Amino acid sequence: MIESKFNFPIVDFSAYHSSPDERLVLAQKLKKICHEIGFFVIKNHGIPSRVIDQAFGYSQDFFALPIEKKKLIDKRKSPYFRGWEGEGAESTNNCPDIREQIDLWTEHQPVTTDGHPHYLNLLGPNQWLPEEILPGFKASILQYIHEMRQLGDQLMSLLAIGLDLPASYFDHHFGSERMSLTKLIHYPPTPAGGFGVNAHQDTGFLTILHPGETPGLEIQMADGSWLPVPIIENTFIINLGEMLQAMTGNYYVATPHRVAVSSQRYSIGYFHGPSLTTSISRLPLSTEFSDAVSASPRHLEAGFMAPIKETKSGVKAMKGVLHAATYGDQLWNYFCRSYPENAKQFYPDRVDAL
Repeated sequence: MIESKFNFPIVDFSAYHSSPDERLVLAQKLKKICHEIGFFVIKNHGIPSRVIDQAFGYSQDFFALPIEKKKLIDKRKSPYFRGWEGEGAESTNNCPDIREQIDLWTEHQPVTTDGHPHYLNLLGPNQWLPEEILPGFKASILQYIHEMRQLGDQLMSLLAIGLDLPASYFDHHFGSERMSLTKLIHYPPTPAGGFGVNAHQDTGFLTILHPGETPGLEIQMADGSWLPVPIIENTFIINLGEMLQAMTGNYYVATPHRVAVSSQRYSIGYFHGPSLTTSISRLPLSTEFSDAVSASPRHLEAGFMAPIKETKSGVKAMKGVLHAATYGDQLWNYFCRSYPENAKQFYPDRVDAL
């Protein structure tokens, strides 16, 4: 079921579509990987290659456009933190990232937040280019997002089984107004001393990354060393975010990772998320899981991305405590940490994570 290349787990996902017994074996394999590493590669995932190839083709076409056309969907115009941004616009670990990207969240109608949680301000529409500028772009990316959501649900069902929960647990827990992110990314060659994206842990639950054809992604191992993630044709890289770490009491871990490249790189990340109101309190797990955490200093001491005010006071960047009760709270903290100027522009009275 698991092969290894450079000590990196490669999982054959075809067992998901096999017998219940094989699916259970797969779930137990993923449970072990997600407890020990938090990162793996899946092959035989069932996503049509034409969907992937078209999405990458359109992504590269977009990033090749003149900057004045890209600015038509500039993220600084969006109170929902959606759209295109140039190099250095996002900060990770309080350092600018050397990449440009488009952020596309699940589409929703804006809501009136009077009397409701302020993070519901994040619900809204994406910014899309006029169709005549890049015909077919929107349809292609929406098809890719549809495939990713289905794969994300399948992966979450396996993770639930590994936690001795019903396979449908997360599907019910995630609610109906889900907020997932798709990120189209272009990395230019990384300058000396910098990173395309600085070392970090993902904010949400589960990330499905297609790394493209250019290496550069590295993960941090338990001993502090950095391991290059291999580029393997027709596979996806899967990693867990801080929400699953929190909800499992640190049994599943969010693994630090970073990117630096010597030549330009294109990748597409999909970040599978629930409704903003979803509680991130601990799951009803057996003592097997808490006992495993108690026996592991690494898991006991696993922290979270710290807000700016904590890092300024001396807290290490990934050793903060969780300042969120819901997924919406966590996303709000992420936006304030990563886009402080955008947050101040649209929500000057709500930038409480800074």
